[in-house]
Amino acid sequence: MHADANALNWFEIPVSDFERAKKFYETIFGISIQKQAMGPFTMGFLPMYDGKISGALCHGAEYKPSADGTLVYLNANPDMNAVLSKIERSGGKILRPKTEITPEYGFMALFIDSEGNRVALHSNK
Repeated sequence: MHADANALNWFEIPVSDFERAKKFYETIFGISIQKQAMGPFTMGFLPMYDGKISGALCHGAEYKPSADGTLVYLNANPDMNAVLSKIERSGGKILRPKTEITPEYGFMALFIDSEGNRVALHSNK
């Protein structure tokens, strides 16, 4: 890996019910997710800001939601509480509320999404 490259390049969140997952993430983040067929898979692209790293919701035979394994932290700036307040009423479950990591690194929270994936949030405040 090049010295100034990010370790993360792309991520995919597995979903079993694409439309349900799309609605969940659109609701909690207040975004629009673009749906696209990619061969045997359906992908829903999360917004990319300023050319930064992004990812997608992915549905297909190889994608199996899980609360175990890799943990992806999604950006919840500027106000993590706005995102957290929508999770449970949108079909998710908060596992760990907003918790300070350190004053320098900000805050995190954990939740289970509508598909059963364990996902984290990060914010500076």
